[in-house]
Amino acid sequence: MPSFSARSLAITFAVLTSIASAQAPASETLIADAKSQPESLTLAPNGVLIVGSASSPFIYKLRPGSATAEKFVDATAEGPGTFFFGMLAESATNTLWSCQLTPIPDTKPTRRRTTLRAFDLTTAAPRLRWTLPGETSTCNDLALAPAPDKALYFTDTANSKIYRLASGATTPELYLEDRLLNGVDGITFLDGVLYVNNVVFNKLYRIPVDAAGKPGRPIDIWMDQPVKGPDGMRSAAGKLLVAENGSGRISLLTITGERASVTVLKEGLTTPTAVEPAGNTIWIAERGTGKAISIPMPK
Repeated sequence: MPSFSARSLAITFAVLTSIASAQAPASETLIADAKSQPESLTLAPNGVLIVGSASSPFIYKLRPGSATAEKFVDATAEGPGTFFFGMLAESATNTLWSCQLTPIPDTKPTRRRTTLRAFDLTTAAPRLRWTLPGETSTCNDLALAPAPDKALYFTDTANSKIYRLASGATTPELYLEDRLLNGVDGITFLDGVLYVNNVVFNKLYRIPVDAAGKPGRPIDIWMDQPVKGPDGMRSAAGKLLVAENGSGRISLLTITGERASVTVLKEGLTTPTAVEPAGNTIWIAERGTGKAISIPMPK
């Protein structure tokens, strides 16, 4: 299921703009092969596109100007069937955050152990590992809160939860658990406010926070047209970008109070699962074709 999307815009919009204009990878690149199932992607500060695979134990990188992706992280030793969901580059600490999923042997139906992983964004050296609690879990997507919080937030689709890892900490805490989060997937911050979507029930929610910083029950954001299978989600230029894996679309959401106006930017994709804004470009993980593609950012 889907990707992240996306610590939300840890790389600032200005930095991304300069990167995108100076150097960008090819606009359509096959990640390993057509069955590599790129689930999530993120852009490193040096213009390298980082792409996870939902069908293999590898994270790939695509250098600026290159049409060939290289293996960056190899998790083969983690066990058969290991793969990756959420990807998020944090420029301030030179960290790549990711969600790693590994099947638990001899379980029927198959259960998966999910681990929040952190790697050096330059060398891929491991930095942090934390296994989500529960008999099975689905660490899915990640977002970074703006200052002064700067914490990492990530979703657990299987258990209707959002976790929070404070800046500089090594152990996350449960941030919010709610039945409305059954199917929670994409997560991002827009103007300092946390938003999540629900890939199962095609919903978008805002997470309210009281004066003490405690989250409340998710607030349903009404969308003016159907959004099917909302997956990876990022913010850009005061709006939300959403990959719709169920309809093959990339949509732009303009939020006004508790309503969202939906503008379709791209149709005809095969299971798009992630979006990443990069200045004048939007990168897309097209899981169904094994490709990372790009489209122009609307003006």
